[in-house]
Amino acid sequence: MQAAANSALPGAQAWRYGLMGLPLAFVALPLYVLLPNHYAREFGLPLATLGTLLLITRLLDAVIDPLLGRACDHLFRRSAGAVLRAAALACVLMGAGFAALFFPPVQGRDALLAWSALWLVLTYASYSAVMLAHQSWGALFAGDALQQGRLAAWREGLGLAGVLLASVLPLWWGLRGTVLLFWLALLVAWWSWRHAPRPSVASAAPVPAAAVWLPWRRAGFRRLLAVFVLNGIASAVPATLVLFFVQDRLRAPPALEPLFLGGYFLSAALSLPLWLRAVRRFGLARSWLAGMLLAVAVFGWAGALGAGDAMPFLLICGLSGVALGADLVMPAALLAGLMARNGDLGQTQGAYYGWWNFATKANLALAAGLALPLLAHFGYTPGAQTSQAQLALTIAYCFLPCALKLLAAALVYGFFIRRRSGAKGSP
Repeated sequence: MQAAANSALPGAQAWRYGLMGLPLAFVALPLYVLLPNHYAREFGLPLATLGTLLLITRLLDAVIDPLLGRACDHLFRRSAGAVLRAAALACVLMGAGFAALFFPPVQGRDALLAWSALWLVLTYASYSAVMLAHQSWGALFAGDALQQGRLAAWREGLGLAGVLLASVLPLWWGLRGTVLLFWLALLVAWWSWRHAPRPSVASAAPVPAAAVWLPWRRAGFRRLLAVFVLNGIASAVPATLVLFFVQDRLRAPPALEPLFLGGYFLSAALSLPLWLRAVRRFGLARSWLAGMLLAVAVFGWAGALGAGDAMPFLLICGLSGVALGADLVMPAALLAGLMARNGDLGQTQGAYYGWWNFATKANLALAAGLALPLLAHFGYTPGAQTSQAQLALTIAYCFLPCALKLLAAALVYGFFIRRRSGAKGSP
């Protein structure tokens, strides 16, 4: 199978493809941000125990992603219909897991840990299967950097709509209403995807199983992944700790929590057209670098905030969201362009996305598995107001991510700007 040459997903139909990004992001935010806080406060699980559980389950999920990517490649070689049927089964499992995690029918610490570990693994695996199929589907529509950026913007922009819903619905409708809407969103998104334009495919000889390692033989992929990992950890740490910072550092009323998260993601969604204009003028790499530097300039300010500074933090969330828009568009478009230039589309795009998602989940696993135990080690527990606990929380939430972002920005400049000779944004 190979992608149709110089094809592009029609703009009027791009939303049908991109809509699956909404429920995928909808499940991602609760599992990565709300679930740790929910288990700590509602069930009294220690932070160190939660961090270890999330680390193990997320790393296990990340390890199987390259294998799921190869399975995805095989499905695409059969037919687009086979991909959609497999995605439907994964959606059913994902919906069941989402409900099982937030409404565990067991009591007691050991039983709760066992139940949540099982359903975290199953939910993560089904989420990964749908995500890989969806990403590969979009990559198979060839196009230049701007076209790939637009496709990523539709997928990620609708994903941000899902994140916004996940930010406010638990407060407005409660967890039961949130679960019901998630199931509905999955059904509608899969139906829309089924009626989206399909990439042109043709049968091809099977690709050897060893092709799962092909992306690592591409120097451009290794460089791009290094930046993606550093930048991803810089984003994952504050995502894991944001509710603790809001509740214990800012001591903001619970009613404001959806505004912080919603403002952050709404600003990211609104910034996507601006970043696409930046791509047209400056290229992918320079635009991504600008987004990283904006994030550092804005987010470092959060370290100076304290109790009662809810309004300045809301502004920080908005400006940080603008910077997030660059992270949503640029890396995905760079990766799609890299695969096209290497001639790997239609053969091993699933393997690329498998390793890409492996890195994404490893970032999240490290953020939760390291940040939460370290906070506990340095004296922080939910609700703690001692100076030592507050300092540990501020350093972990504000300054560590900024340092990682600066390192990622240096790599973008060194790998993709200073050494580039010609094509804008090319890894």
